[in-house]
Amino acid sequence: MTKVVDAVLVGGGIMSATLATLINRLEPTWSIDIYERAGALATESSNPWNNAGTGHSALCELNYTPQLPDGTVSTVNAVKVNQQFQLSRELWSALVDDGTLPDPTAFLVPVPHMSFVWGADNVKYLRKRFEALKSNPLFPGAEFSDDPAVIHQWAPLLMVGRSKNEPVAASRFVDGTDIDFGALTSLLVEPLKRDGVGIHLSHTVTRIRRRRDGLWRVSLRHEVGKTPSEVLARFVFVGAGGYALNLLQRTGIPEIRGFAGFPISGQFYRCDNPQIVAQHQAKVYGKASVGAPPMSVPHLDTRLVDGESSLLFGPFAGFTPKFLKAGKLTDLPFSIRLGNLIPMLAVALTNFGLVKYLVSEVFATRDRKLAALREYFPEATADDWYGYTAGQRVQVIQRDSVKGGVLKFGTEVVAHKDGSIAGLLGASPGASTSVAAMLDVLKTCFPEKIAEWTPTITKLVPSYGIDLSANRAAAAKSLRRTAATLRIS
Repeated sequence: MTKVVDAVLVGGGIMSATLATLINRLEPTWSIDIYERAGALATESSNPWNNAGTGHSALCELNYTPQLPDGTVSTVNAVKVNQQFQLSRELWSALVDDGTLPDPTAFLVPVPHMSFVWGADNVKYLRKRFEALKSNPLFPGAEFSDDPAVIHQWAPLLMVGRSKNEPVAASRFVDGTDIDFGALTSLLVEPLKRDGVGIHLSHTVTRIRRRRDGLWRVSLRHEVGKTPSEVLARFVFVGAGGYALNLLQRTGIPEIRGFAGFPISGQFYRCDNPQIVAQHQAKVYGKASVGAPPMSVPHLDTRLVDGESSLLFGPFAGFTPKFLKAGKLTDLPFSIRLGNLIPMLAVALTNFGLVKYLVSEVFATRDRKLAALREYFPEATADDWYGYTAGQRVQVIQRDSVKGGVLKFGTEVVAHKDGSIAGLLGASPGASTSVAAMLDVLKTCFPEKIAEWTPTITKLVPSYGIDLSANRAAAAKSLRRTAATLRIS
């Protein structure tokens, strides 16, 4: 007899781990199974070396604060992402307080977040951004300087060897973080296993189809032996990174029509030389190249993974039709349907800058990549840096009644109208906003239970339903509480 479970979660990354944690608290009697195609958890987007821009909170990412045609700086996306990230901090804090998560240093390290620009126009832009954010209660402690000596104190590698006549500026938030979402995923899953949640590794979900009785038949293939099996589920969540698009298309739900994905691979340079690493303790983001997708903003980052410190610079965009790092070359072509072909063509025709950028990145030489690094670290030497390929990011394309198709910012929850199945599409900011995304899944799929669940949700995430950007007292309380629990300051 085929097993029937209350919830099947596809993908063993931070999204499924977060959703399972929430469901387990809200409905402790529900049966939950997580299926992961790899032999370990968090090997794709949640892996710390694949998710190289960890800790997105919009403190330093300039793509979240574009300059508008009238010269003003929009902070809408920055405030949204920051507030979503704060919900993540609140859940992690609650789980640390009740002992579910161990010492937060096992997955989180305090690292200042900086923005750095050069050139007179960019200096003016960064000053405007600083002025637009400094009074927002979600961005306390903002600092700005166009003094090279001050910037040198903040991040020496940025300034040594740089022309003294070049206008430069930087902003800084001392209470930034670097987060290992791979470690966090494993830490969240351990107590779930003790509570009876099934964790099935090396299991590929090959198909998801609805039965007449309303249950979802989830077809599986065990990668050890290639043996098929199946499980029946009352609710299914597809959190399989870039592969989510293909799986949702196979479900036949009408809500996925018109969605497409464009894969972009991230390549980075990494330095492990302890003498160099010790001189840079910050995440430093610059301005994206013209036409670059949101996840391709250059940054020079301090990274601490498995107790070892390194520096990363990138990303340099690459192209492969795979939707996962361990995916197939057929992922992109097999995702093309009549319903999403027009949106894809419309985006290609209206985003020539993106196409030009990707072509130039694919054919970039090592010398050109080193030149890009030296724009941030003027005295970088080739021998100290080596390249590696990070994870795949699948940029969401959605049908648009006016333009035909548009590139979407952030992540998208796609759910069937009856709430029995949902999936997550998109890339940046991704993992950092996992709690907000999974709360959105619960609200979308179980609207009749939200009122019943709200008291438990607010114990775990006290700011749930509160606009922190408009409530200075609530924002200060949340930031103070989470900073103390997570040892951020």
